[in-house]
Amino acid sequence: MGGISGHSERTDLNSLKIMKTALQPASQSDVLIQLPEASLYGDLKIPERALGIVIFAHGSGSGRKSSRNRFVARILQEHGVGTLLFDLLTLEEEQEDAHTAHLRFDISLLARRLRTVTEWVVSEFGDRSVGYFGASTGAAAALIAAAELGSRIDAVVSRGGRPDLAGPALRNVSAPTLLIVGGEDHPVINLNASAFIELRCEKRMDIVPGGTHLFEEPGALEKVSELAAEWFGRFLAGERSATPT
Repeated sequence: MGGISGHSERTDLNSLKIMKTALQPASQSDVLIQLPEASLYGDLKIPERALGIVIFAHGSGSGRKSSRNRFVARILQEHGVGTLLFDLLTLEEEQEDAHTAHLRFDISLLARRLRTVTEWVVSEFGDRSVGYFGASTGAAAALIAAAELGSRIDAVVSRGGRPDLAGPALRNVSAPTLLIVGGEDHPVINLNASAFIELRCEKRMDIVPGGTHLFEEPGALEKVSELAAEWFGRFLAGERSATPT
């Protein structure tokens, strides 16, 4: 694939050291995946009879402890969707990025790590549908990983994201994709509109009235969560239109 997808090699899961607690229905588990170059930590929760698992891709200096994404994850869980919130950067990398802000825009790095995490999820829960919830630059990483993994990814949702940074990979995304943008986040609206045109999959773009980039306004994040839950509820259960919209 061309563009900014970066390294194309697939990770050999046999080379990873993976630790997790035993999963029980509706249980919370701490997950650690040790790659050759990084140790990635995550919080995994799978409700009983979950429709699938949504992997969160954070960006712009955020991580698995993001209050906004944890709020969305809780709503998804209430709708019967499993969630995996992951730090795609190590603690040392996060500290470096706090000063330089360059790793959060290393989309190929974020996409490569997201793909590795996804391959682990598939190896552990192969019978589950998988979706991505991407925020900020994490949305670009999610779309690149979705393009690379093809039919293995069942749905993508972007919250205040930068899908434009996925570049040419946008045309190769097959998973139904929902772009959510705040109505007052004017520069990001334009960037999402441009990316929306490039997408060839089933797609929709929703604008939350009055919402700014972080959806801090009363009711804004609740609306984001409702839209995401509806989208994942449809497509993690296998619903796709015959032709893209």
